[in-house]
Amino acid sequence: MHPNTQPLVNSNAGLWIGRIISAWVVLFLAFDGGVKVLKLAPAVEATAQMGYPVNLVAIIGVIELGCLAVYLIPRTFVLGAILLTGFLGGAIASKVRLEDPWFLFPAAVAILVWAGLVLRHRQLRALVLWHSSLT
Repeated sequence: MHPNTQPLVNSNAGLWIGRIISAWVVLFLAFDGGVKVLKLAPAVEATAQMGYPVNLVAIIGVIELGCLAVYLIPRTFVLGAILLTGFLGGAIASKVRLEDPWFLFPAAVAILVWAGLVLRHRQLRALVLWHSSLT
């Protein structure tokens, strides 16, 4: 059988690496959203530095936690990843607008959101990764 036509199999190592990546992403985003919902000083200051009204800090946190909740539900994890990618895309755009070199951080988090899923789910890996039967 040609290597590109073999069925995609979840390796035990890949599965666990995906779980660990996803766990770190979830912990980070839950912490970040919680800090915003509680309107802690670092979140308020960062929001003000970005040029957004500080009265939106808690709302932004609720939106982030809502996207994360959708990501955590097994039946809606792909929708949650799409929502989180959009949320993080807004963070990237805001940082680029301010010429902040840390714009790469939310980009890395967005990549990890998807990497954890792709490593954990064979069907998603088959959809995302291109396999050519032409040689």
